[in-house]
Amino acid sequence: MNKNIIIAGGGHGGIAAGALLAKNGFNVTVYEKNSRENMGYDWTDIFAPNALSVAGIPMPDKSLYEYKTDMTFYSTNEKKAIRQRVPEDELEIKMERRDIYNHIISFAEKCGVKFVYSCNIEKPISKNGRVIGIKTDKGDFYGDLIIDACGCNSPVRTNLNHGLGVQNQMGAFERFYVYRAFYNKATEKEIEDKYKVCLFPDNVLGIGWVATEDEYTDLLIGRFEPFTPEEAKESAEKFRQRNESLGTDVVRGGQFVQIPVRHTLSVMVADGYVAIGDAAFMTVPIIGSGIANSFKAAKILADAIIDDVSGEYTAKSLWKYQYNYYKALGSGLSQLATVKLLLTRLTPNELDYIFENDILTWREMTITANSTSLKSFIHIASDMPKRGIAIVKDKALLKKLLGVGEDIAKVVAVCLSMPKAYDKERVYKWAKKYDNIFKV
Repeated sequence: MNKNIIIAGGGHGGIAAGALLAKNGFNVTVYEKNSRENMGYDWTDIFAPNALSVAGIPMPDKSLYEYKTDMTFYSTNEKKAIRQRVPEDELEIKMERRDIYNHIISFAEKCGVKFVYSCNIEKPISKNGRVIGIKTDKGDFYGDLIIDACGCNSPVRTNLNHGLGVQNQMGAFERFYVYRAFYNKATEKEIEDKYKVCLFPDNVLGIGWVATEDEYTDLLIGRFEPFTPEEAKESAEKFRQRNESLGTDVVRGGQFVQIPVRHTLSVMVADGYVAIGDAAFMTVPIIGSGIANSFKAAKILADAIIDDVSGEYTAKSLWKYQYNYYKALGSGLSQLATVKLLLTRLTPNELDYIFENDILTWREMTITANSTSLKSFIHIASDMPKRGIAIVKDKALLKKLLGVGEDIAKVVAVCLSMPKAYDKERVYKWAKKYDNIFKV
């Protein structure tokens, strides 16, 4: 059975799934808008290395990566710091994103995956309620299954017929608008907090980080609303005044991107279509890291496709992928999305109060790219007598914390009620109930 699989976009999860399918005899082609040499942003990224083995991908050469430094978090007034304590067996690796792509593309090619670069995907091609191909600036391409790995603004997902039940657009507070650049390192002094993360910097709803490396200083500015290059420049100058390692010359990067920071897509499958990676919102909602989750999802997806001996690839047969993904990762990630929503409801003063009164500690802030649940937050309940005194003193804050507790309970209950077998009416009803939890 020589089925044609189209991977729309060169997302990490799509390439990994394609490699697994090609190894099992499928004819797999990736259509990607960038050229081969421009795959990946000009910056480093972090991910949990165990995800590679899950997807059957070997570890890269040790010269290509290093282990990431623990983050130190600051609230708006920067009076109190909370430093992570990531266990040794959960340490993430930091690697150039282009090296990540070189590694997984080379692996996929060895497995038999073909790549078509500089190919702009415009929209899906559908017939009789089924996705049958993609329309591109290089022509129309048809396949037995379209795997959408085009990112959070995928031209495939956003142009699907609403009747397929797949959410097209993103809502408020569901993406980060990010500016990231590597600046020259302005001091040779030893910096204590080498990976400094600021929440609500300068009273703006968002985050910023200043990571001091050996040869440069990495600056990230992330907000829930779009901002201009001029605003990025102004914000960088404010960070520079508080961080002596941040120089004035951009040596790398300097790009604006969008990162999904929301709950997992409620319906990821349709007849002839399946979403993975950022196209399905598989990032850790609080920090926006999604590479590891995409690799893990690739294995789950490949298994579901291989198990579909009929070769029809309908929503019904592909539902196994969604169900197993939620069971393994999606449910826990969606619980973390409720914590992200809490952050959007807090004021800078409330955030300062939380830090200064130890309502959050290093345990809760030890969220990594490998975090797929609220396990770090269980310590709040176990230490509630001490923290509770500080919480109840602020009635508005107490109300917000109780609200997120209710949302978490709803997410757990709804995810447990996900239909195990696909029935269109039941699935759409479930998806509506799930999405309603996160409406702002």
